[in-house]
Amino acid sequence: MAVKDEMKQVSWPNAKQTRKDVSSVLWLAISMAIFLGLVDYLVQAGLKILAS
Repeated sequence: MAVKDEMKQVSWPNAKQTRKDVSSVLWLAISMAIFLGLVDYLVQAGLKILAS
């Protein structure tokens, strides 16, 4: 019975807030992928220079 009472108190986000949150997460994920890809490329290029 306690679970039902707790679920009644949950405040679920509306569609607008959900879209905003999803777009923020996607933007962050894409930004991090680009950043990490760039760092990986630079480290790889640096190691290649050191190895030659």
